[in-house]
Amino acid sequence: MTNIAAPSVEPVIPGSRPCPICRDDAVAVAPFLADSVRVNSVTGSSFASRKSPEYMSHAMQRCTRCDLVFVDRPPNQNDLALSYHAADYDSAEEAEHAADSYAEAIRPVLARLDGRMDAALEIGTGTAAFLARLHDAGFRKVVGVEPSIAAINAARPERRDWIREGIFEEADFAPESFDLITCFMTLEHVLEPGDLVASALRLLRPGGAFVGVTHDYRGWVNRLLGTRSPIVDIEHMQLFSAASAGALLTTRGFEDVGVRGFANAYRPSYWMRLLPIHEGVKRAAIRTIKGGPLDALRLPFNVGNTMSWGFKTQGVV
Repeated sequence: MTNIAAPSVEPVIPGSRPCPICRDDAVAVAPFLADSVRVNSVTGSSFASRKSPEYMSHAMQRCTRCDLVFVDRPPNQNDLALSYHAADYDSAEEAEHAADSYAEAIRPVLARLDGRMDAALEIGTGTAAFLARLHDAGFRKVVGVEPSIAAINAARPERRDWIREGIFEEADFAPESFDLITCFMTLEHVLEPGDLVASALRLLRPGGAFVGVTHDYRGWVNRLLGTRSPIVDIEHMQLFSAASAGALLTTRGFEDVGVRGFANAYRPSYWMRLLPIHEGVKRAAIRTIKGGPLDALRLPFNVGNTMSWGFKTQGVV
């Protein structure tokens, strides 16, 4: 695996970033994580989805108002975009499993759309696995935005026409043109999650919904593992709790906001990849079970993933 450019991990924005939800320099913050980035360990897989944990992170602070944990001296936005564009990708199978879990968890939100299922947008679509579930659920038009060319190349041929390569930009879409916008495991990665959510509100038709999926750093698994949790990651510009995930939506104008945890179901070999054990032992154990009858199982666990949603009411612009 090739090293990626050092600017992708070096903080270059002068000063400190306030909480990206509250955006108030007067709000007190508390230290949460010390900087643990090892520049020589950064590879093309460091910005890939569902990779083996690397346990390195930029320094993070916790907002005492909304409970968001965030990098206050983040890398440059252009360097982040380049890192995701060039990132490796080897998790197409896990993407299918994740899409099944998301499709099950989002059912109550789809039911509240009351038949408004004309167009859906997914920000950070990967291989468009979840778009396929939305298409099967009845959405006439599905569109995804994805910065990783490797992920797009791994998409099934019949799905590639749904995907637009690049970083999400509101200007690429007409106002009030979608009934549903989703953003799964991506809100942690962008410098301004509040701007993304505000853009989504403007792109939704009245009655439409935004749905996000984030890690919950207050989930019991993450609290148990501490700095050995997979969410301690160089990619993460912020980490959400249930409270901050809800605050992100309410402060940007969404109504009927809800937040709840849900289970993901993966093969044992994937769950094993996330365990904080010696890499040599881990690789040997994965080789032993991968492809065998035990690995055909899909085991559901709630490891701290949280789904949050909100609706656009009539008259909101």
